[in-house]
Amino acid sequence: MSKAQLRLDSMRSEYRTDFMVGHSKGYGKDNLSRQQVNLNYWRLGHEELQAMYAGNQFVQNIIDIPAEDLTRNWIDMKMKDEQLRERLLRRMRDLNAKEVFTDMRRYERLHGDGFVSIGARESAPFSLSDPLDPARLVGIDYLNAFSSYKVGGMFINDDPFSIDYGQLDSIQLNRMSAIGKRLTEGIVTDPGQNRVHYSRLFHDQTRRLENRQQGQAILEPLYDIFTVFDTALWSVGQILYDFTFKVYRSPGLGTMDKHEKMELQMLSDFAFRTGALAMIDKEEELTKVNSSAAGVKDLLDFVWESLAGAAKMPKSVIKGQESGTISGAQYDVLNYYSRIAAAQETELRPLLERLIRYLLICENLDPDTVEWELIFNPLWNVDQETDAKIRKMNAEIDQIYITTGVLDSDQVRQQRYPDLAPADAELQLDSLDEEELSDLIEKAKKRFEEA
Repeated sequence: MSKAQLRLDSMRSEYRTDFMVGHSKGYGKDNLSRQQVNLNYWRLGHEELQAMYAGNQFVQNIIDIPAEDLTRNWIDMKMKDEQLRERLLRRMRDLNAKEVFTDMRRYERLHGDGFVSIGARESAPFSLSDPLDPARLVGIDYLNAFSSYKVGGMFINDDPFSIDYGQLDSIQLNRMSAIGKRLTEGIVTDPGQNRVHYSRLFHDQTRRLENRQQGQAILEPLYDIFTVFDTALWSVGQILYDFTFKVYRSPGLGTMDKHEKMELQMLSDFAFRTGALAMIDKEEELTKVNSSAAGVKDLLDFVWESLAGAAKMPKSVIKGQESGTISGAQYDVLNYYSRIAAAQETELRPLLERLIRYLLICENLDPDTVEWELIFNPLWNVDQETDAKIRKMNAEIDQIYITTGVLDSDQVRQQRYPDLAPADAELQLDSLDEEELSDLIEKAKKRFEEA
């Protein structure tokens, strides 16, 4: 009996299957199986979108990170009445406005539409289908974010000769505790469906095809790229799984039938993969062969570049880089934050200003008679090392200006640190009236207490 036959007989007493078995990635929705340009896009349902979001951390990053960056450093207000400013900011904190508008943008990216319901309290009875009348507004009790998952229909002005062309008029909302049946044609047959006027909502929608009522989820145009990304992840896993394999040579293998060879291969694979010691005869040979990974990095870079370009997010941000911190010449990250800042101005500002006007009305004030300005806090700052380099370069420039006589030290101090008064400056109290002097003392006291 050959050595290989003896080894097979000794291994037949134990049998164990491997944990990772490769399968083909081609299936019904795999666009890679086509050899033609994709003329159709995948219109994903809410359940499919939620499944993609729940099962892939990078999908969550693409959905969540821009939404969180949009409101991460939140806002401030500039107005003469400091007490009114504090009341308005406190009221927005009580309403969880920051978290609510974050969820609204998250729903917009995931489902195509994000909404915030306004819990308006009015001085007279009203219906949700009635426009919100600011003259009757008494207070705002709550703000709740929801997605188009709870919307059965959207009524949009489609008249190109209307001043409200393309704007939302009202929605058909499912107010039942369970989602139940969703109506996509706007035909109301469920008693839990209520028509809600757009003035009682904040609506966030950045992508909408002309032939669709609801917005387009960002995952629909990214579907093919995530297919490639999933294939790359699976392929790398297979490469790592079989990165090193063994070759077993033994006299007499040629006399074994195919079933015995398959059984010997499976049992030997288990024994030599899990065991730390291989016991073979002198006529047998066991060698280790490594798989080549040449070119894999270039392929993965292509996948990452495709995903980052389609998502309009740098790779470092998709991978979860610390939010708001930029080191060195990260121009792609700067461009990303510039895009977020533009979204704040064009998409978020109108909604927040509308909310602030409502809050001013609840304070029995006319928003048009109060001087106020909404300010977005800075989105990013450099890391300590980069900040130190910038300060050093500025100091060297200032030293050159002072040495060459271009500027004196007081002028440099005024340019770099305008809040600091010159060393020889004196406080002129005679020019201040009683109210200004009291205000100055109060501010100095406040700064002392904060220090």
